[in-house]
Amino acid sequence: MQNKRLLEYHIETPDNNFTVGDIYLGTVKKMVSGLNAAFVDVGYEKDAFLHYLDLGSNINSLNKFAKDIIAKRTNSGDISKFKLEPEIEKQGKIDKVLERNQPILVQIVKEPISTKGPRLSCDISIAGRYIVLVPFSNGVNLSKKITDRRERTRLQRLIASIKPNNFGVIVRTVAQGHDVEELDHDLRTCVEKWENGMKLLRDAKPRDLIIGEMNRASSIIRDMLNESFDSITVDSQDVFEDTKAYLHTIAPEKENILKLHNGKNKIFEQFGLEKQIKSLFGRSVSLPGGGYLIIEHTEALHVIDVNSGNKSNSQEDQEATALSVNAEAAKEIARQLRLRDMGGIIVVDFIDMKKADNKKRIYEIMREEMKPERSKYTVLPLSKFGLMQITRQRVRPEMNIVTRETCPTCGGTGTIQASILVTDVIQNNLDYILTKQNESGISISLHPFLHAYFTKGFISPQVKWLFEYKTWVNLIKDSSLGITEFSFHNKFGEVIEVHVS
Repeated sequence: MQNKRLLEYHIETPDNNFTVGDIYLGTVKKMVSGLNAAFVDVGYEKDAFLHYLDLGSNINSLNKFAKDIIAKRTNSGDISKFKLEPEIEKQGKIDKVLERNQPILVQIVKEPISTKGPRLSCDISIAGRYIVLVPFSNGVNLSKKITDRRERTRLQRLIASIKPNNFGVIVRTVAQGHDVEELDHDLRTCVEKWENGMKLLRDAKPRDLIIGEMNRASSIIRDMLNESFDSITVDSQDVFEDTKAYLHTIAPEKENILKLHNGKNKIFEQFGLEKQIKSLFGRSVSLPGGGYLIIEHTEALHVIDVNSGNKSNSQEDQEATALSVNAEAAKEIARQLRLRDMGGIIVVDFIDMKKADNKKRIYEIMREEMKPERSKYTVLPLSKFGLMQITRQRVRPEMNIVTRETCPTCGGTGTIQASILVTDVIQNNLDYILTKQNESGISISLHPFLHAYFTKGFISPQVKWLFEYKTWVNLIKDSSLGITEFSFHNKFGEVIEVHVS
């Protein structure tokens, strides 16, 4: 979040075993010379795709070393004394490098999306906090975002002096200003990860995970944490402990910004996220100034239409209105791309503008707003028809959240019976729990509308309950619930099952 507005939203699902960065022992199943690619079995229901251009120039070295490890001709992952094999041709053929049923070490670069299996690479890399380690290479490359010439020279010399032989290094943007001790620790951690993976490879079977990427929460902290972060909040004790240990390793000075949420409200409710998620992932997205976006998804591309809405009434000059709405839309579109992780081709239909300067201005705003983007992207200027084309790399399935709620009472049939009686149902259940089940310390989670009904007024229903039952009933707002949904909890936070005849 930034300024209380949601910027990125990630969901880690337990059934997704194929995460970007994972390294598997795969088996080449099929060669397709027409595509100059191979299909590799890594355990997914569909074979993963490996193109010749993703083999990496040092694939022969990787294959030979992996073969030696599997055959137990070498016992460790140390490659500093390994004699590198010749690099493959840039425009060669895949059947000259690989053969059917060959075991091969591969890394996931794109998770399974839609009907496609994972996309693979043999250009193995292991990401750390400040550096990315590339086995079977010797180069030192720096992030293009490090622009200071003196700093580039310092980092180039520093890394070249500490890196082991036969390991290449890519220096990440966050490495700027950090001393040799921190970079060396990060480098050694990555080398250790590689060597531990090679130990597993000795006895591995096809489809086995050799080197696993860390969980989504830790990898987001690794890739995004910088000086501007002022708060990390989690609502699980286990995740809190894991995150604290990880922060202690990579950024001890940031440990104090980590907090464990244990309030009565849900964590997303507390930070106003539930409402934002429901309003931001729909087909229509409102803009602050009165305009709105319509976002449509097709098989080939995403289409975003910009509409002025009631904004068109507020300014007499049509060109000024168009520029104002388009500028707001450009900022929201850049956020939506990150929020939904939309990838591929995105076409934006801005409101028509006549002046070339205004078109250029919108293009510049979009480029500026896209700068914090971590994925690779390209933004083209507005075309003759007022369309802007954007391409954005996607490595995970797009985030789609169903924001239309099915009515809990009618189940989507369109007819509601006695929803007005929900307050009576709550009253009856409460009476049963407090008088027949003798519970105490009761709390009720309910929709904000119901919460308002029970808490507003000089003598609210909540206060009347206090007089009647001689106990205070705590009411908790929960936007994730439907208008007629509610749940009772005991003093330990456990849900109470109620069966009132």
